[in-house]
Amino acid sequence: MSYETLIYEKQDGIATVTINRPEKRNAWTTQMSEEIIAVFGRMEDDPEVLVTILTGSGDKAFSAGADLGNAKTHKVTTVGAHLASVSPKGFPVFNAVADYPKPVVAAINGFAVGIGCLITLCCDILLASDNAELGLPQVPLGILPAYGGAVRLARYVGRGKAMEMVLLGERMSAQEAYRVGLVNKVVSLPKLRPLAQDYAQRLAALPPLAVRLAKESLNKGLDIASLKEAAQTDIYRFMLLGQTEDSHEAHQAWRERRKPVFKGQ
Repeated sequence: MSYETLIYEKQDGIATVTINRPEKRNAWTTQMSEEIIAVFGRMEDDPEVLVTILTGSGDKAFSAGADLGNAKTHKVTTVGAHLASVSPKGFPVFNAVADYPKPVVAAINGFAVGIGCLITLCCDILLASDNAELGLPQVPLGILPAYGGAVRLARYVGRGKAMEMVLLGERMSAQEAYRVGLVNKVVSLPKLRPLAQDYAQRLAALPPLAVRLAKESLNKGLDIASLKEAAQTDIYRFMLLGQTEDSHEAHQAWRERRKPVFKGQ
């Protein structure tokens, strides 16, 4: 299956999805959303895919956000028509990435602005090139970061920093993003893809079910108000994982001082 706004590659358990509109700094389109939803659904159903890298083409931008050159961008014709189009389940493209059960490594190669920034906040490990900038410019445009964008950001950087970025619409450098905990590492642009590949290979070498449930535990736990309730829920995940073949293999390999062989079972 081919895509017009994305490049999809798969090798050794690692899928790479590249946003591919370099002539527009990978500005977002409706078609891009549709293709992101499609490719993440495809990868979720593919047992050969263990880890996904999400990045942008070129050396200027991961995604410069919505295509403001299109007069229809951010335009609502009537309130009723807009409300009728809004799903109570949220914006599907964010859900496709945030609810994806396998780990997603974002390789942020330049600008990640607006929806381009919001998509990275749905990923699990964020790596940035030293020329990267992240920002949510919606308020200066008379709108706001929709579908929980401000809250997603606050979960990374705290309320104060998120409020500053959201209200003023200012961009954050890669170095500042690393300092406040928004990104995991910052490297020069030529080193970004190799670093993302290294992270992906390390994740792909782990027991897939343990990775999946650990990701689920963290994400679901953040939505539970009570820490005790989140901890109680983890007991059942722990019990299930303890009965898997991969868990038995990992423990036996440790005792025998050998490299484990995982089957995802």
